[in-house]
Amino acid sequence: MSSASPASSAPVVDFTGARGDTVAKIASSVTSDQWKAIKRIIDTLYAYRQSDGHDPSKVFQRKVNKRVLPDYYEVIKEPVALSTLRFKTLNRQYRAFADFVRDCALIPHNAQTYNRPEAGAYQDALVIKGVMENELRQLAEEKIISTEDAILPDLGEIPPISPRAKEEDDDDDDEDEEDDEEEEIDDSDEEGGKRKRRRGPRSLAAITKREGGSKDDLQRGADADPRKKRGRPPRVDTPMEARIKAVLKGIRKNKNDLGQIMIHQFEKLPDKTTMPEYYHEIKEPIAIEFIKRKQKRKKYQSVDHFMRDIDTMFNNAKSYNQDESQIYKDAVLLQDEAHKLAEAEKSKPDDEYVMEEGRLPLPNGILHNGELWKVGDWVHIQNPNDVTKPIVAQIYRTWQDSEGQKWVNACWYYRPEQTVHQYEKHFYPHEVVKTGQYRDHHIDEVIDRCFVMFCTRYSRGRPRGLPKDKEVYVCDSRYNEEKHKMNKIKTWASCLPDEVRDKDYEMDLFDGAKRTKKVPTPLLHMLKDDAKETDDVLKPRWGADNAPPIVGAVHKGPRDENQSPPPEPTPSPPPQPRAPPPRQPPTVPKYETSNYRRTSEMDTRMANTSDPITVPPASYNNQNQSYSQAQGPTISQGSASPAPIQYNQYASHTSNFAPTPHHGSSSSTYRATQYDSKYPPTPQAYRATAVPGTTENSVRPYEVFRLSEQANAQIPDEVRQLYQQDEQGNVLFFTAPPVDVLPSTKEGSALGHTARYLAEKLRRKIALKEKRKAQGLPEDFEEPKPKKIASTVDENLGGQIHEMRDQAMRLLIDQMQQGTEALYKSLYGPEWEEGARLEAARTKQRQDETRRKQAALAENERKRMESESVSLTGKRVYLDDFNPRY
Repeated sequence: MSSASPASSAPVVDFTGARGDTVAKIASSVTSDQWKAIKRIIDTLYAYRQSDGHDPSKVFQRKVNKRVLPDYYEVIKEPVALSTLRFKTLNRQYRAFADFVRDCALIPHNAQTYNRPEAGAYQDALVIKGVMENELRQLAEEKIISTEDAILPDLGEIPPISPRAKEEDDDDDDEDEEDDEEEEIDDSDEEGGKRKRRRGPRSLAAITKREGGSKDDLQRGADADPRKKRGRPPRVDTPMEARIKAVLKGIRKNKNDLGQIMIHQFEKLPDKTTMPEYYHEIKEPIAIEFIKRKQKRKKYQSVDHFMRDIDTMFNNAKSYNQDESQIYKDAVLLQDEAHKLAEAEKSKPDDEYVMEEGRLPLPNGILHNGELWKVGDWVHIQNPNDVTKPIVAQIYRTWQDSEGQKWVNACWYYRPEQTVHQYEKHFYPHEVVKTGQYRDHHIDEVIDRCFVMFCTRYSRGRPRGLPKDKEVYVCDSRYNEEKHKMNKIKTWASCLPDEVRDKDYEMDLFDGAKRTKKVPTPLLHMLKDDAKETDDVLKPRWGADNAPPIVGAVHKGPRDENQSPPPEPTPSPPPQPRAPPPRQPPTVPKYETSNYRRTSEMDTRMANTSDPITVPPASYNNQNQSYSQAQGPTISQGSASPAPIQYNQYASHTSNFAPTPHHGSSSSTYRATQYDSKYPPTPQAYRATAVPGTTENSVRPYEVFRLSEQANAQIPDEVRQLYQQDEQGNVLFFTAPPVDVLPSTKEGSALGHTARYLAEKLRRKIALKEKRKAQGLPEDFEEPKPKKIASTVDENLGGQIHEMRDQAMRLLIDQMQQGTEALYKSLYGPEWEEGARLEAARTKQRQDETRRKQAALAENERKRMESESVSLTGKRVYLDDFNPRY
């Protein structure tokens, strides 16, 4: 077989891809034997196992998950995995065999670049590299490839190890890594759902980053402004908790014969998708990450309780793995080491575990002013910048210092006016935002209790047992003081102390979900008129060191990615369809007012017209009724009863002509229809024509009808005079109700009642006169109204009752005085009078102290109420009316 050096003319390949699609022709110098050799190398890498059964290719089978290690792709510019090699091979994407060799070399080079030398992935990369070199050497010996192609290319120097890698076993660094890890889990909500967990894939080989951040990196933001203390609560461990941490630290130092840290293989549980059989065989799976979580959440009651989980973890490894495997051997050594460390820690006295600065943890809380304050409580803390706005906070730690003073560490929650945000930001009423401020406060600074609820529960009810006078706030976001951004909270438990994350509270539910509408920012008035999007973001105004900002700021910059747009204004309701006219003849005003002008005209055609006639319409102006003649519609003679128009029979029409506003008084023309018969017929059809000045949504024009002369004559004169008539005295009937009121009959007099009311009143008066006349009573006779029977009380009896009550009170006071003197005599003996004076003085002192505290509380409440109100001085509103600080 001749040597397979690159051919001068590359063959053209046309084939069906791995997914069944036809792949375009690709020029390639790879021969068929070389394609088979490539496939053989990939299969060998997948199938290779070490003597203890370990699979070194496992962490290289797929590319690193960007959500798990987002910074991996910042360090590694050409990520490659075994799946990449397989995909390119199936789709014939290698133009030359050297391209495949370069991809093979990238796998161990990337792993060595990103990971530390003691990491499992680093060690596995060296094993995989050796397998690759061995396979390529065999291909060169078989003359399938050239000797040059059998050498892995040099892809650059492996970067040196950072100094921080040498401090991995330091306890403080270990705690910082745990805190950073948890902080990044919490901040996953702040970055739009991108979970930045510095955790390796769930496999036996843990990936650890070569170049990690240092403690100085965590403090860079805080160095810029000492008030911006982003961090975690201070360490306040009990002796038992300190012993557990010492055991966890001790077992992290052991390394096996390969130089690997043994505990790395026990950090996480195997992936259920790749190793489902593990969970069928192991009934109580547990790993170091779960033990650390339980330790942080104070779940262990003793060191022995903690050691039970340690034994379970190592026994699981020994039960699942073979005796000669490396994991089995590491489990045996680590289990023995853990027991030795635990016994050594338990033998030490508690005095050796005193925290820094002499802190003595108080895990059961602090009893102050008759109340127990413990971790997880929501409190109001004194705000030296504004007494009317106490700090909303949650207690994270409780301890006592070397001088016996009791302290709490609390996480602050800012009010909207204490933050810097975009001017279109809206907030819930009583909303607060979680900050990264964890501050120490003396227990005397705690004012009162409050409560903060997550936005998903705030509208459903109120915490059960919380007094009605305690404030309840709603929280929806975290506040990043460095970037001045508010990020939605997805998991409320991540905002709470470890001790109470698994606890829930009962609620008194509302009758229905309370609808809470967001309101604009309270700092909108601070936005300058000439503000631009390109302006620098303003900074908050600070006051006292251990207090939130006095006031925040607003800017006109672009909205954050996760900020909802401002709510749209409530649209006006759609036009309602006109109600059908009443069946009864409507009452209309007799005169036309100055603000209402009747100008509508419409021709009416009614079906079954047999004898059309011309009817003169009625027109009138103000006090003078003068009707002009005009051409009326043609109708048939029929019923004399007015038939109301059915509006759903109008033909649709549109017009762009705007209605002309009416000014003053003007005449109006009505088209009246005359019916010569007794009752006019019911209209069978109606066709309306478009009237200039009307649109589809404008007021419909209306018609005027009148009865025939015979029908009109049958109406009594006194009734006819109550309604509007034409010049011949015919009563007019309209197809729409009146839209103005009955004008006054006298100039300058007040508006009167409607004609219908006056008619009904007249009818009642006539009926009453006839009734009195039938009874033989005068017309102006008024029936006497029944008088109330006044209840009288015997004055002598009342006086006796008051006198007896006074005597009883005097007797009771004398008995109490005698009892008090007898009590003092039994306590103090002959000097009981002096003891009584001392007790009276102490009582008066306590009463004065109570009155002073109540007055102080009332004054604070008054100031708080004043700060929420707006005063108007003259015709101007001043800034200090909103806030006395200005």
